[in-house]
Amino acid sequence: MSRPNVKGLDPKKVSGELFTLTYGAIVAQLLKDYESDEEVNKQLDRMGYNIGVRLIEDFLARSGISRCNDFRETSDAIAKIGFKMFLGITPSVSNWSPAGDEFSLQIESNPLVDFVELPDSHSNLSYCNILCGVIRGALEMV
Repeated sequence: MSRPNVKGLDPKKVSGELFTLTYGAIVAQLLKDYESDEEVNKQLDRMGYNIGVRLIEDFLARSGISRCNDFRETSDAIAKIGFKMFLGITPSVSNWSPAGDEFSLQIESNPLVDFVELPDSHSNLSYCNILCGVIRGALEMV
């Protein structure tokens, strides 16, 4: 028996909101479990790294992307394909280092921060640090 489709509800939006709320609950629990924001940042990075290590296989299978020729192509693949595929957003690539080995991804509308208000007591918390770990883990596998 199939579920009736509820009019007016977009399943992707519901999934995104559920993901955002779940992530917020994870961060809240980490804040309770660890004494410092720096420890929570490390845990978020570690979690992201573990996700990235596994996510890269799905990314490569679903995207059909071939090997990147340089770091600029890699940055474009991350921003235009990876973020779009998994978070539904496309960050802009900017702030390239003179050596061309570092860049910034700027996210205008970050779905992870919907419904989030951080208290002043957690000013050192990198709330979205999980994204850094995901990218690092994925890139180390390729």
